Amino acid sequence: MDLEQLWQLALGEMEVQLSRANFATWLKNSRLIEKSDGTFVVALPNNFAKEWVQNKYQKNLLGAVRNYDPSAKKLEFTVQGTAVVEPKPQKITTTDFTKFENRMNLEFKIDPVSNLNSRYTLKSLVVGASNELAAAAANAIIDEVGTKYNPFFVYGGVGLGKTHLMQAIGNEIIARYKGKLRPKYVTSEKFTSDVIWGIRNKRMEDVKKKYREADVLIIDDIQFIGGKKATEEEFFYTFNALHENGKQIIISSDRPPQSIPTLEERLRSRFEGGLIADIGFPEYEMRVAIIKSKLLEGNRSLSEEIIDLIARKVKKNVREIEGVLNKILFYREAKKVELSVKEVEEIIKKSVKDFSQRVSEDQILKAVADFYNVAPEELTGRVRKKEVVEPRQVAMFLIRDILEMSYPHIGEKLGRDHTTAIHAVEKISQEINKNSSLSQKINLIKELIFKD
Repeated sequence: MDLEQLWQLALGEMEVQLSRANFATWLKNSRLIEKSDGTFVVALPNNFAKEWVQNKYQKNLLGAVRNYDPSAKKLEFTVQGTAVVEPKPQKITTTDFTKFENRMNLEFKIDPVSNLNSRYTLKSLVVGASNELAAAAANAIIDEVGTKYNPFFVYGGVGLGKTHLMQAIGNEIIARYKGKLRPKYVTSEKFTSDVIWGIRNKRMEDVKKKYREADVLIIDDIQFIGGKKATEEEFFYTFNALHENGKQIIISSDRPPQSIPTLEERLRSRFEGGLIADIGFPEYEMRVAIIKSKLLEGNRSLSEEIIDLIARKVKKNVREIEGVLNKILFYREAKKVELSVKEVEEIIKKSVKDFSQRVSEDQILKAVADFYNVAPEELTGRVRKKEVVEPRQVAMFLIRDILEMSYPHIGEKLGRDHTTAIHAVEKISQEINKNSSLSQKINLIKELIFKD
């Protein structure tokens, strides 16, 4: 395959890993322009993008390229305007996946004033146990902008729907109030770059005005401003100015405020002064609902068997579900025949990280033990201490949920019989749907397990 085709496939892998905003900001305008002796040269539109991608995404990009060209040894980055090289026209082949995916996703429809993507709506948001609190808070905020749940802090892992939820709030506010309220969506990286620009050009007043005129400020991935003194200071004063004037503030992060170690205490206390809601990993029923919703959105269909297969195999996040679904639909369209279950299984294996192979039982046990601050041997031993009961049951649940091991095997691994394993898995399965504290614990443990 040529360089353009290879890069589009690699970008498809990166799009699964990053938020839409980050992907659009840093990688959408990148190109692969050269390949020589295992060195691949990536062109970016400016020095700021080059430095950011090189520092933040180099390792992941190299891994994505190696998935399609094992000869790749290293990436080099250069600055080159996006209009210098136009891609050559290609015949429609399986390498046109990115174009197909954009068509499925109805393209980016970004409003230049609010920065909101009109594709994100509350109607298209699938609500389940993992995001029920956050979705309920969103509706309450829309009803009483600036007075209820202000600030609203939502956190969760990559690809779980934080950006969708926040942008949907902004879009609904525009529609509900007929444009009388002005939301502004921005990533923390963009906020940082605006502050840098303002300082360098001695135009900080313009930056202050830009953000403090918003009626609803929506800022994504706030954890990235931690440790950046000037950015934190400007955001602190912007936050205060908006809050004092009854303006709504909506913030997202990959972790709760108290778990962002580089964040200033005064900002952390501001964030904790409103409502904090987590978005967890979607449960099986929610994954099925997401798949069916996406199919309906694109006026397409798949057999119940295929839908069940995707829902069982793709567990990590919503974005991976959407990416795998689009690839399955793309290959079906390219082949012009229905795909077999075996073919779909192969697409899933190639499209997402196969955690069932990469993650071991011992890794799960270690993550659980670390989280609960107990020794791994206590989980597998005959200890009956009260403080070990929940960790042991959670470990059994996660081994079943992630690795799909049999109950006898789980029981043997943790020094119990299979009936104990069945009881533990069923108990945790029921509890996480009604106990938000337990659900949050399991989501955080999964983050530890799935962390690269």
